[in-house]
Amino acid sequence: MAVTIAFTVLALFYFLGYRGYSRIITEKVFGLSNQERTPAHDPNLRDDYDYIPTNRHILWGHHYTSIAGAAPIIGPTVAVIWGWGPALFWIVFGTIFIGAVHDFGALALSARKDGQTIGGLAASVINPRVHVLFQIIVYFLVWVVLAVFAFAIGILFDRYPASVIPVNFEIIVAILIGITFRKKKGGILIPSVLALISLYAMVAVGVIFPVSLTPILSEGANPVIAWAIFLLIYAAIASLMPVWLLLQPRDYINSHQLIVGLTALILGLVVLNPEMNAPVINLHPKGAPPLFPIIFVTIACGAISGFHGLVSSGTTSKQLDRMEDARFIGYGGMLGEGTLALIATLAVAAGLPEWGTEYAEWNASGINAIANFVAGAGNFLEALLLPTEWAQAVVAILAISFAATSMDTGARIQRLVVSELGAAFNIAPLKNRYIATLVAVGPAIPLVMAGPKVWLPLWLLFGTTNQLIGGMTLLILFVYLYRNGKPLLHIAIPMVFLVTMTTGAMIYSILTWISKVGTEAASANWLTILIGIAILLLEIWMTVEAVLILQKLRSERLALAKASG
Repeated sequence: MAVTIAFTVLALFYFLGYRGYSRIITEKVFGLSNQERTPAHDPNLRDDYDYIPTNRHILWGHHYTSIAGAAPIIGPTVAVIWGWGPALFWIVFGTIFIGAVHDFGALALSARKDGQTIGGLAASVINPRVHVLFQIIVYFLVWVVLAVFAFAIGILFDRYPASVIPVNFEIIVAILIGITFRKKKGGILIPSVLALISLYAMVAVGVIFPVSLTPILSEGANPVIAWAIFLLIYAAIASLMPVWLLLQPRDYINSHQLIVGLTALILGLVVLNPEMNAPVINLHPKGAPPLFPIIFVTIACGAISGFHGLVSSGTTSKQLDRMEDARFIGYGGMLGEGTLALIATLAVAAGLPEWGTEYAEWNASGINAIANFVAGAGNFLEALLLPTEWAQAVVAILAISFAATSMDTGARIQRLVVSELGAAFNIAPLKNRYIATLVAVGPAIPLVMAGPKVWLPLWLLFGTTNQLIGGMTLLILFVYLYRNGKPLLHIAIPMVFLVTMTTGAMIYSILTWISKVGTEAASANWLTILIGIAILLLEIWMTVEAVLILQKLRSERLALAKASG
């Protein structure tokens, strides 16, 4: 089957999901109305720093580029080792029925609860104990997120040095736009479009003057690790800036970059009209874990991501202008990420002529995943007559821009998590935003220093923790809907599925890593193994809490029925 036909059919599923299923979730399950006041319009909350009403198109740009980091690119491009069929199936139907519902629900509930984070919602909707549990799990997630995204960008900076100057140019321009927009209150559309044009013009500068760390590092030093540490320092600084200074203007630029980039990739796909080089299904690739259940944590953000709930409740809900905008931003934003995951899958499944060589065994396919995407997607742009180096630089910039945005947002969320844990345990220094930022970002450095060999275990830890938080967010939504007499199946089925798959994947991974310690096949070190064990224990704790909560809800309902009868 031609790749263009496959993409068209799958995109149609997304269109029908937004037109039909999202309307059911909005109207019948959550019952949103623009008559409800959002936190950004609450005079007791609005501070024009975190709480600020924002045009839905600008906010969509922030939200989308915050959730669509490197994850919806890396996950699918790793998972294609099992064939393109399972990857595309999970991406499409996971997005429509699980991921988009999760993102929308987290945004809608947070907006109804004064912009509380998911951790805060856990306390108010369920109980304070679950709040602490949730915050600990979130801390583990963002800890790993910062490391894997820093690795991903470091790999691209090292392999595609032409991307370094344009990416840093974008940051500078975004800050200038933020300052100008803040002072003059003018329209941001034209400046951001001009910035995007300038960004693409800077590709020429990057191609002529590539920036590489290799010549200036000592012999034996790994440039990927050096880039990753630099990026962690940058993320810490960026997370301390007001959202209007860097986050919003750069995200708006990136939203245009996404539209242009995805449109160009789709056009290149149509012009090239390649056939699949990858098999439909490949059950036993060399060195790979089993397809089931590992694919459900390998492809995380491309189908369902707990991190999205953190963005929805951490920053997006505080900027929501109208309540019904949650459908466009939350559900629609996840469909946009699913589209990126589709392109990523097709880029490596059809865009790599030597697919069999690149995906000969598990470890190589993992660390090379994002570079494989750049090479495959670059072939799509070459069909539009772009020179190879230019095409690859443009795709690399696209991937780096989204990954950097997610790092910034992740560091900002981690700072808030650390502050909330400081309040919960009465540790005063953690309430200081600078100390909280140091505690938020600093622990990712040892993970980065361990080197690229631990990348795949880190990715599986990220996926597992991500899905665990997604399951817990769905649990919070389930309890809220149950207590308000709303339909439950749209939330209950995804929640049970996620918890089951995540637990199975984590147990398998830990046992495999431990069995290989001290051998040449070892990839995970004891730090990553201990993180995995801690996450598994938290997962078991969450499952116990879920059972206790459901028993309590059932008792409440029976008591109410008895009293009314």
